[in-house]
Formats: sequence, C-alpha cells, structure tokens
Amino acid sequence: MAPDHRKINPDQQDPFVYESARTFAREFLQQIIDNSPDAIFVTDKFANILLANVGTGKFMGYKPEELIGNNIEDLVKKGAYDWSPTIKAIKTRAVVSGNVRNNRGVQYMATSKPLLDELGEIVMVITNARDKTLVEKYIAALAKERTTVNRYKTAVGYLSETDLDNKGIVAESLQMREIIKTCNVIAKTDSTVMLIGETGTGKEVMARYIHRNSLRAKEPFIPVNCAAIPHELLEAEFFGYVRGAFTGANPQGKPGLFEIADKGTLFLDEIAELPLAMQSKLLRVLESSEVQRLGDTNIFHANIRFIAATNKDLQAMISQKLFRSDLYYRLNVIPISLPSLKERSGDILALAHKFLEELNRKYNLKKKFSTQATQALFKYTWPGNVRELRNVIERLVITSAGDILNFEDDSLINSKTRMQAVELLPEEELNIAYQGTLKNVIKTVEEKYINQVLTECGGRVGEAARRLGIHRSMLYRKTISR
Repeated sequence: MAPDHRKINPDQQDPFVYESARTFAREFLQQIIDNSPDAIFVTDKFANILLANVGTGKFMGYKPEELIGNNIEDLVKKGAYDWSPTIKAIKTRAVVSGNVRNNRGVQYMATSKPLLDELGEIVMVITNARDKTLVEKYIAALAKERTTVNRYKTAVGYLSETDLDNKGIVAESLQMREIIKTCNVIAKTDSTVMLIGETGTGKEVMARYIHRNSLRAKEPFIPVNCAAIPHELLEAEFFGYVRGAFTGANPQGKPGLFEIADKGTLFLDEIAELPLAMQSKLLRVLESSEVQRLGDTNIFHANIRFIAATNKDLQAMISQKLFRSDLYYRLNVIPISLPSLKERSGDILALAHKFLEELNRKYNLKKKFSTQATQALFKYTWPGNVRELRNVIERLVITSAGDILNFEDDSLINSKTRMQAVELLPEEELNIAYQGTLKNVIKTVEEKYINQVLTECGGRVGEAARRLGIHRSMLYRKTISR
C-alpha cells in the first residue's frame, strides 16, 4: 500500500514548523472554547490551570490570561468561589458535579471530569460550569414544552375516540337553517353557548360545527360528558394534578381538561349532572380563567371557549337548589334550542340517506330504501331523535338480506305503525301492472317518482323540489300524506 503523504511524522518534521502547527491548533482551540457561554477550563493533576476561556474569567472574576498557571486551591482561598469540584475530582478520580457560588454571589452548576492514562493516573481535569439561573430557565422551558406536548397528546387521545367523519350538519328544514345561520354568526366570537335539546338531537354535532367555523378551528375541540366522570374524580380530571398529588395518581402528573382545551373549545355535555361542589369550581374558571393543578402552587391561565349542553330544565333545577343560578347565567349567554326530529321532519329523509350512504360506503353495499321505508320514516315519531334514526338505519342495513330496505321486519316499528306505513304495494309489485282508477294510478306513479327523485337527491328535499318543479312545502305535504 502506498504511504499516505498527508500524514506527517513529528520526528521527521522541522521543529519550527511542528511547533508553529501546535501553536496554531492551541489558538484555534482557544477560539472555540471562548465562543462558549459556559466557563470551561483545564487543569493538570495538581490543579494548576492550563487552559481557560472567557467564560471562566467571568465566573472567577479574573481575565483568562491571569488564570493560566494559577492553582485552583489558591483561587478558592482567595474567595474566587466557595468550593472546587476540580479538587474533589482529583482526590476521588471520579466525575464530580455540584453547585458553586462565586465571589459575586452567583451560583453555577459545575462538573469536573478527570482524564486518566492507561495506568489510571490523572493526566488533566476538564471543568465546565454554567450559570444556575440559565439552567433553571432551560429546565422550566423544557418542562413547559413537555407540558404542551402532553396536552396535545391527550387532546389527540380525546379526538381519536370520536367519529369525526359522521358529524356533518343536515339542515333541509327551515328550523335548522335558521339555527345554522345563527351559529355561523356566533362561531366567530368567544361567547359561551348553551345548547338545549332532547337526547339525540345532535348537540355535540352542533358544538363541533360552531368550533369548526370559529377562529379556534385549528385548536383542540374537547368533548366531555359530565355524567360519565365519577364525582370523586371530577376535580382531578378537569384541573389535572402534579406528581404525587394523591395516592394512585399518575407518577408523571397529568394535565386537566382545562389545560388540554387551552386556546380551543371545551364542550361540556350533560352540564346538569355536575355536582354543586364542582359547579362552583367551574364558575371560578369561567370568571377568572385561572386553573391550578391539584398539588401545584403554579397558576395556569386558560384561554377556552365554553359550549355547554343539556336536555334538562336548568331553571327548574335552580328552584330545586340542584343547579347554581350564577353558573346558569354565566353559561346561558347565547342559548340555542335544538328541535326534536319530529319537529324538523324536513330533515328526516336527508338524514336517513346520509346515514345509508355512510353505511353503504363502510360495508361496500348498494342498499336503497323502498317506497314503504320512505313512508315509514315520516310516520314514525322518533322519540330517540337523530340517534335513534341512525341506529335503526344501521340495523336495517346489517340485518336485511336484499338490497331494498323495508321497515316491515324491523321490531322497533310497532304493529300499529307498520299498519299505517304499509298501505301501498311493495315496489316489486308496482313494477308488474297498474290497477284501479286513473286517479289511483296517477297517485301511485307520482309517489313512485317522488321517491325516486328523493333517493337520487340523497333525501335533500330542497334539491328534489327543484327537480320536480314544485315548492318544498308542497313536497313535504305530498311526502307526509302518502
């Protein structure tokens, strides 16, 4: 192998050139360590300073060149600083760290590391020291960053538990269109909203809509069912806690819901289920925006948009001393009442088709509603509202053998409702022949065509009415009267 001419043997090199190279390397090294904000110095095994940077001069109160050749023990005796980890590292032949205080009262965090030769003898000791105040600032910044990361991790956990794909708003009816118009206005503000409506009317869907159209849309939306959290855990869940706050707590501590929802929206569903003790704590957060974890002395200022929801009469609960009046008025800034499904019958078909489309896509199916099914959708009272409608559609899709969905075999619809709904012939029979008077045949054809157009329009009454060339109110009457 050819010799590497780039490598120079010091014994074969001109002594002057070699010493110049060493001087250059030492000066270069000096420039490197002088650009560090830390105090860095090197001593021999007797604690004599061989090398020191500008930071060391600030630490000990001398110019760097004045320190070269001085002994650390002498500097400690002169009061440069109170004790020396360098001396201890020489005595123990081990790495030594600790806090030292200089003659100006400034505390430094210092570490001295001895370098040993192959015989275990100390060659030199390298010491690094940094202003303790800066270290504490770094630690605080890291802790804050870690808290933020944990907050978003928890927020992602909450978000991953919700089905965001099926939360669109359906607003074919006049009532829902007016509500959507109102929500579009209030979404751009930070005002607290109270959603009032029966179970299953879509209060969380509406809360998500408000958040999605707000200035906080890129921040977390945290839904909380107040009835689902045990009373003894409410404070810990909402406020969070620090390490060791109570027996059984997460050893790393945990951010509370108020912290997780910071800069975003906190949706408090079933707000009437909060016990009075927790109501007073919630009121305090609403008024001051101050949040304090259990076991902590620090106060976190939360920037949260609150949306509450209930299916109960809170004013009646106030008179029964079950709900605080001051909290009610603090939450009830913008009340929005959501109508039941029977009050917004114009949305029934649109919702049904939306759910059917989602389920067809999910299970790779091609199922459709029969004429009888469309009639039954309108004739049933839907006491469980939108939630019940979706459950019934899902059950029909999963249990029906063919591609045509019919309510005749669904146990939810009682016999009386089935008798009212199944007055027409099944679709299969309509394709065989038309019978009866001209008026009856025209009615049958009209019903079949209306059902076809509604299906093609995905249940959207407004679009179907435009295609049929009639007013949507007339389409409502024709559909319900069938």
